[in-house]
Amino acid sequence: MTRQSSPYAAAQGAKTVTLSVQSWVGAQANTAVAAYLLEHELGYRVDTVQVDEVPAWDALSQGRVDAILEDWGHPEQEKRYVEAKKTVTPGGDLGVTGHIGWFVPTYFAEAHPDATDWKNLDKYADQLRTPESRGKGQLMDGSPSYVTNDKALVKNLGLDFEVVFAGSEAAQIAQIKQFAKEHKPFLTYWYEPQWLFERVPMTEVKLPEYTEGCADDSQKVACAYPRTPLQKYLNTRFANSGGKAADFLKRFQWTKEQQNDVSLMIAEEKLSPQQAAKRWVERNETVWKPWVK
Repeated sequence: MTRQSSPYAAAQGAKTVTLSVQSWVGAQANTAVAAYLLEHELGYRVDTVQVDEVPAWDALSQGRVDAILEDWGHPEQEKRYVEAKKTVTPGGDLGVTGHIGWFVPTYFAEAHPDATDWKNLDKYADQLRTPESRGKGQLMDGSPSYVTNDKALVKNLGLDFEVVFAGSEAAQIAQIKQFAKEHKPFLTYWYEPQWLFERVPMTEVKLPEYTEGCADDSQKVACAYPRTPLQKYLNTRFANSGGKAADFLKRFQWTKEQQNDVSLMIAEEKLSPQQAAKRWVERNETVWKPWVK
């Protein structure tokens, strides 16, 4: 865990809120805007902690962080910490629906429409082979710490593909951009909301339909990912005694488009998260005013 203090942090002695921030840019956008408003409108000092998804739940339960602002669904942790230990409290919807899937570039989908059905992917395995995919087609994933069923899906669907991890969202984006620049085909694990769709149009590959419970067994899963209303979670002690900060975080809710506005500033315009948050806040007072009442 790496703790960082915002450069906009309030004077020493102010109340402190600690937010978990995951590595993908959408999560950075949430945290940056929340931190900016906590500091500038409510007078708190904000620290952020960079930590992977599952360890973030442990830190939240222990009170080392006060809130997670974008959770993509962790049933085991919810049962342990929300239902059993009651050390974590739901903080409500973020307002954004997340979806994980497999995508090919739209230029490839237009040239080969049948490639958008998983049943036909093996037909294109040779075109999707890379030096890292060990003679098979490559399915590119980001970080092994992300929510992913891809290794089991490839095995259980009997596909001639190898999951290759880029290592991080940034590395995956760089690889996607390079493939697109060279107009090469690729198959990638990807997710919405994500600003990159604005720069590299991609088309989703149809996997077997998701039904309730079909992904419960991580070894036997053979269906698509669900559409997940992204959730916020608070440390229970903080939820009950965190005052205006806790109330604000419960009310914090925005759209996919608003999140992408901030994400694009960070990823493409190269603004710092704090600069992007400041610009967004200055332009969107009618959106955030109800959060800080």
